[in-house]
Amino acid sequence: MDEISPPPSWADALRGFDRALRAHGMAEKTRRAYGTDLEQLAEWASRSGLEPKGIGPRELRRYAAVLSERGASKSTVARKLAAVRSFYRQMVERGELEASPADLVASPKRDAYLPRVLRPGEVAQLLERIPAATPLELRDRAMFELAYAAGLRAEEIVNLDLTDPDADGEELRVQGKGGRTRIVPAGELAWKALESYLDRGRPALAVEGARVEPALFLSKTGQRLSTSDVRRRLGLWTRRAALAGGVSPHTLRHSFATHLLEGGADLRSIQELLGHATISTTQTYTRVESKRLKRAYAQAHPRA
Repeated sequence: MDEISPPPSWADALRGFDRALRAHGMAEKTRRAYGTDLEQLAEWASRSGLEPKGIGPRELRRYAAVLSERGASKSTVARKLAAVRSFYRQMVERGELEASPADLVASPKRDAYLPRVLRPGEVAQLLERIPAATPLELRDRAMFELAYAAGLRAEEIVNLDLTDPDADGEELRVQGKGGRTRIVPAGELAWKALESYLDRGRPALAVEGARVEPALFLSKTGQRLSTSDVRRRLGLWTRRAALAGGVSPHTLRHSFATHLLEGGADLRSIQELLGHATISTTQTYTRVESKRLKRAYAQAHPRA
């Protein structure tokens, strides 16, 4: 299907929305994502001759149905509708509409998501396969030991600075989502790996004569890592450990939370360690645990 350029009314409306997001201090990455989702709506609406102010709830429901027909998942449709709601909310706030048509459009109910979790033995197999001999190996061993020990997101790993680890207290200051900072303990194995990296790995990666880089984990060119760097290196070690694919930094985070739950930690403590804003997000791990217990019951009970 050929692309169609939205008319000026859509271009003006999208520019106004982006200006509003900037004024509210929204991160550039999030702004771009909203823009992409709304450009898709503008293109679809333009094919039907619909202006921004001419769209009603019925048209938005039809748009959501089209997204589903094109293969978009329920979570993707829900995300795009969230962008549409924000767009029309801004139009209402600017006095361009009396009410938002998106308020009468429900998001599709998302499928229950059960994250992949590694067994403790698989985590050990993965981490111990990293030899920690070269500077990059020392970095990766420390990085992934710390990611599992503290339940870190990929973004949190790359945003760590040299000043964030507290070796005396064996604690880590983590900048999480929404600018929330939390203090997370980490175990002895993670601290040993981190000390080895700081003693022998990071000095070799710091580029002499370059500007001082505060990042804790450096690339081979002495720069702060990107999240794609972290995922790529974890994929490398996953293959070398002969584990099934699909292991991501979030897999280590899910494993961290599930292993804490299995060990008797309460949900509220796990919520604080993960930096979840609400307990409902943390309750995902009770579903993982419930699934594991049902499997164990089916395998072990004589009348299951």
